[in-house]
Amino acid sequence: MQGRAREQAAIDEVVRAAREGRGGALVVRGEPGAGKSVLLADAAARATGVQVLRTQGIESEAPLPFAALERLLRPVLDRADRLAAPQARALGVVLGEEHGEVDRFLVFLAALNLLAEAAAAEPVLAVVDDAHWLDDASAAALLFVARRLQRERVAVLFGAREGDVRSFDGGGLPELVVAGLDDDGVAALLAAQAGAPVAAGVAARLRASTGGNPLALVELPEVLSSDQLAGRAPLPARLPVTGGVERVFLDRTRRLSADAQRLLLVAAADDSTRVGTVQQAARALGVGPTALDEAERSGLVRVAGTQLELRHPLVRSAVYDAATSQERRAAHRALADALGEADADRRAWHRAAGTVEPDEAVVAELEQAAERARRRGGHEAAAAAYERAAELTAAPAARARRLFGAATSAWLAGDPARARALADAASTTAADPLLRADLARLRARVEWNTGSVARAHRMVLTAAHEVAPADPRRARELALFAAALAGAGADVDGVEAAAAAPAPGPADPARDRWLAELTAGLDHAAAGRWAPAAGVLRPLFAAARIADGDDEDLLPNLAVAAMHLGDDEAGADYHGRMLARARDSGAMVLVLYALTRLAAGDVVAGQWAAVEARASEALALGEETRQPVLAAMPRATLLLLAALRGDETAYDALLPAVEPALAEEPVGTLGGMLRDVVRWARGLRAADPVAAHRHLAAMSYGPLVRSAAVDRVEAALRAGEAAVAEACAADLAGFAAATGQAWAAAAAEHARALLAEGADAERHFRAALAHHERSPRLVARARTQLAYGEHLRRVRRRVDAREQLRAALATFEEVQARPWAERAAQELRASGETARRRDEPADASLTPQELQVVGLVRQGLSNREVAAQLFLSPRTIDFHLRNVFAKTGVTSRTQLVQLALA
Repeated sequence: MQGRAREQAAIDEVVRAAREGRGGALVVRGEPGAGKSVLLADAAARATGVQVLRTQGIESEAPLPFAALERLLRPVLDRADRLAAPQARALGVVLGEEHGEVDRFLVFLAALNLLAEAAAAEPVLAVVDDAHWLDDASAAALLFVARRLQRERVAVLFGAREGDVRSFDGGGLPELVVAGLDDDGVAALLAAQAGAPVAAGVAARLRASTGGNPLALVELPEVLSSDQLAGRAPLPARLPVTGGVERVFLDRTRRLSADAQRLLLVAAADDSTRVGTVQQAARALGVGPTALDEAERSGLVRVAGTQLELRHPLVRSAVYDAATSQERRAAHRALADALGEADADRRAWHRAAGTVEPDEAVVAELEQAAERARRRGGHEAAAAAYERAAELTAAPAARARRLFGAATSAWLAGDPARARALADAASTTAADPLLRADLARLRARVEWNTGSVARAHRMVLTAAHEVAPADPRRARELALFAAALAGAGADVDGVEAAAAAPAPGPADPARDRWLAELTAGLDHAAAGRWAPAAGVLRPLFAAARIADGDDEDLLPNLAVAAMHLGDDEAGADYHGRMLARARDSGAMVLVLYALTRLAAGDVVAGQWAAVEARASEALALGEETRQPVLAAMPRATLLLLAALRGDETAYDALLPAVEPALAEEPVGTLGGMLRDVVRWARGLRAADPVAAHRHLAAMSYGPLVRSAAVDRVEAALRAGEAAVAEACAADLAGFAAATGQAWAAAAAEHARALLAEGADAERHFRAALAHHERSPRLVARARTQLAYGEHLRRVRRRVDAREQLRAALATFEEVQARPWAERAAQELRASGETARRRDEPADASLTPQELQVVGLVRQGLSNREVAAQLFLSPRTIDFHLRNVFAKTGVTSRTQLVQLALA
């Protein structure tokens, strides 16, 4: 700890904040031997009155899902019975105590709440060393926990090596870089190791030679004389450590007997850390009984009870890398034979590491390990196991099937590039038409989420045609995706997706008929045939709403169809059902998707408090689950909300954050929507009429083009483009007539009123308001009332104008639409009436997350249930609820339910 006061202080601050209920995390980075592990151990030793939990990443353990997380949580598992039932079950499945399949994010949430429960009794310090070697599932879980420590008495310290083949991405967590020691620190450390003073000049040269690396320095007193350290004798021209710190350990290893070296290799290949397992495997390799004693005396290994630890991670890499490939395989085979059924996953991976030729017995074990990992939500581990199984498979058909399993797991793990590569590799040898269809669907899913919509459309359409003779239902599902992609911007050139699959017969299940009807309706919508689209989709919406709503193919595409048809009620219903199901099951990515789509619908419905709450939650989830593409859309929605509200500060902060996503080409089905949301926002904010018109006229995504119609017409008229405004109004009127959507009819009449004069203008305004009576789009109605009031004031009908302007102003103030509220208030003053400031609603000062908490509490949910829904801890929910009570003046949950909110 020589020369580490700065680092100690930074770590102490994180622990101190956690004691005070402000949980947090810190990533401690440094090169090998810099002293990261020593700093973490020092923090744990000095953390009095704190419960210390420890784990570390182990290189050979990387394929074992949640292995490191299990070690961390093991001391507090007795509190698992206090978790919500779905979380407790998820943890039980991960630990192998229960059977079943769980969503990985339920495991993440269980880990957060288990630590929160432990911290309720005593603050918790979680020390995670060698984070760069964490298994992927544990790393994802621990990063999720670290980002959600809002009001918990929990501190998480990560130690991560820099410059290694594998790195640890802290995802924006605070970091502390551990640099080399300065001259004084070097002198003090060497003096402590040698037991004698070190000359200043010698310390300076040794610091320059080692970079001040403490691990390199502590070995020097063994190879340098006291005279050399004191400066009485010259230092050697080349220090033993300049070839790398690992060489120090390797040189020490080579001084041992052959048996001790073999035992060290087994220990380096082992990931169980159990003495018995290492000794049993070593005996199988002919190692004698004294080898462990010799290895311990060398200081390269430590034995504590039943646990065996290598002195430093560099010992593991030095010993393992120095062995021949044949020696390593022999060590892995011996370890596999030493492991029992309780370590089936470890045994499978050791057998695989000890095998070079195809071996179906080894493959069978790997497949079983992959299935266990998949059920526990360890999709990274499942992908690795399936891929290794494919490598050891000789038969092309079986290899393709296993690569498909690897690709599917890679996609679920959030690694689209790997999923794409694995699916492409499988496609080269897959002959079975059903497997080829499933591969095409997965490959297209990667494309429509992260790549080219047009390419995805071609893939699913071709696959639908190919699989139709063998499996009509698969063909119908693929055709549905093709139709949905056509509506998302794919250039279909007149191709009808419905023609790619056979029509269902009378005996087929209702789902098959719905698939075919939905495909036909989306085909019509993509081609702009709105009357036939409405004729097919409206009866389907009525029928499908009675269905279970658990269909992963049908429900999202019904929501897409409702969006294209402009059916606000159906869209909110389908997305709301998706959200409720996702919250109940802990499917966080689906929660993110549903929140984003609901927030987009809330923008046009005028439910702007809900927009802010939902989009903010979706943005946080997107960032915390490392889904940058999915995070871009809620961020853009918040940008649009800031533009609508005239919130310049929020707008200026959000726009630079949105622009990187716009630069990504392509970004899948979200691309068109994302760009048009930003164009809409920029058009609203542009001071120059021509610039505003340019942004709004560039919009091309149908549902958004129609929702922004009034803004587009106003901008065109201000820019002197009356013909563009006329065309926009005509298009909207045609859509309204074909679909019967009241909001569209209202917007069309509003647009015509802006284009008309005198009595014609008033007739259109009145018609627009009549249609608004049947529409849920409140802000759109207020926009018409404002425009109509302005018209009435201009023709000197001031009394009539006031009625419209008052109503508009009330709505604008309620949703905090400052630019329009100011415009309405100014018009009222011009009409001879002073606008009275409206009392702010009780929830005006609530944060988006507080609004989410309020909404769920008002549904009758307990704090624990609300916490599960929002992926937070009960303590955090309690904190937010206390803030809500303080801001609104209520004192009980009953009063909160009765409180009138905006």
